[in-house]
Amino acid sequence: MRPRSFVDQHGEMGFVTIELYTWSTPNGRKISIALEELGLAYAVHPINITKGEQLAPEFLKISPNNKIPAVVDPDGPDGKPLSLFESGAILLYLAEKTGKLLPQSARARYEALQWLMWQMGGYGPMLGQAHHFRRFAKEQIPYAIDRYTNEARRLYGVLDRRLKEADYVAGEYSIADIAIFPWAARHEWQGIALEEFPALKRWYDAIAARPAVQKGMAVPG
Repeated sequence: MRPRSFVDQHGEMGFVTIELYTWSTPNGRKISIALEELGLAYAVHPINITKGEQLAPEFLKISPNNKIPAVVDPDGPDGKPLSLFESGAILLYLAEKTGKLLPQSARARYEALQWLMWQMGGYGPMLGQAHHFRRFAKEQIPYAIDRYTNEARRLYGVLDRRLKEADYVAGEYSIADIAIFPWAARHEWQGIALEEFPALKRWYDAIAARPAVQKGMAVPG
């Protein structure tokens, strides 16, 4: 968590620290990975969703949808504090704030954004349903288990085909890869063996070896 320094109006040195409200879920880990990759200083505020802490009125002021992750950046675009919820929006904000992890050319930028939207609109929600019905539902419902496991396998196939064409989903490493990886990290929960998808496994192993990814995946500890 390397701090970014600034000099205030009195000539004193200080540090900008982003406040991260998170828990040990794929969506939460997207943001801690991005913060590590970008070298931004951040403070972690665990929100234990198993105890309903996401429903606290104080958290509602930051995240109106009562979901993690959320961030508060004291140095927003206009120099004033900015709070954000929704992991995709946060990733995009951090990339634009730093000018990193998002391609600069228009064509490559939209390539990354379409895969980010793919993760937000399909890969994450469908895999989340697979998690629920395979691991957490009080009643085992074969139809639901089959439906979401099969959809997870289809989505892994989509990703594998793309990764046969490029090292990363947008050609270069970006917030799109960061959004996808923590969900792929729970492939066993989804009944998926990565060996079925060689290109995806190559990508997965390469990202898993990145020091920033390893640090981000360990948050909140």
